[in-house]
Amino acid sequence: MKRLVAIVAAAALALTACSAAEPDQRQFGVSEPNPAPGGVSPGTTPSAPYPFGTVQQQAPAVADGQVPVVRRITTGKPYVFLTMDDGAVKDPDALKLMQQNGTHPVLFLNQKYVKGHEAYFKQILDATGATLGDHTVDHPNLKGKPYEFQRKEICDDADDFQRGLGVRPSLFRPPFGNYDQNTLRAAAACGMRAAVLWTAAVNDGHVQFQAGDKLKPGDIVLMHFRKTFTEDYTAFVEQAKKDGLTPVPLADFLG
Repeated sequence: MKRLVAIVAAAALALTACSAAEPDQRQFGVSEPNPAPGGVSPGTTPSAPYPFGTVQQQAPAVADGQVPVVRRITTGKPYVFLTMDDGAVKDPDALKLMQQNGTHPVLFLNQKYVKGHEAYFKQILDATGATLGDHTVDHPNLKGKPYEFQRKEICDDADDFQRGLGVRPSLFRPPFGNYDQNTLRAAAACGMRAAVLWTAAVNDGHVQFQAGDKLKPGDIVLMHFRKTFTEDYTAFVEQAKKDGLTPVPLADFLG
């Protein structure tokens, strides 16, 4: 029975990666640590366990023309990593929450949600030490699609962010967590260092785990720019604190 419950829980967690039934609330986003004057500098956060923005570990190398797939970070330190996807809902409190808690998330964003709202996301990237990530232009299910289709979705997203946000992402998250060899090849061709998945997710104010009942060192946590942003963000911060973990920039461990 315990095994059945674990299987069901894992399946439910996988489905949190942008259900097609809720496209307006389930898209992704990310950027390089880029503090602005007056913002929260990654290297000066009082409680920072190391100078944020400095490489702590390297991502696995690109092999056979394919980026590595990263689900969690191997570390003996009490670190956890937050990622935010899509960009569909521009919560007015997002900037303030990130500044107050210093979580330094990766924003895996879609061009279709960022277009026309560049100022909103640029302010977050500049003032919070967040990192920009690539999540494709339109958030399609890439698995099984032709290579050129996948390359265009990934490269065009990165190119547009370079123009509109002044930063070109180098971390990639496949929509829905679905990918194939063409996806990994296309991501490498577009200059990505890794395809990033997750080990826990936050939905409707609750942290959901793929295994166990708490966050563990090295976990990568998924949440979205949704209407429940404040509840989800707060749930993550409280869970990390409860489990004795410090949120640090994922980009520092995929240098």
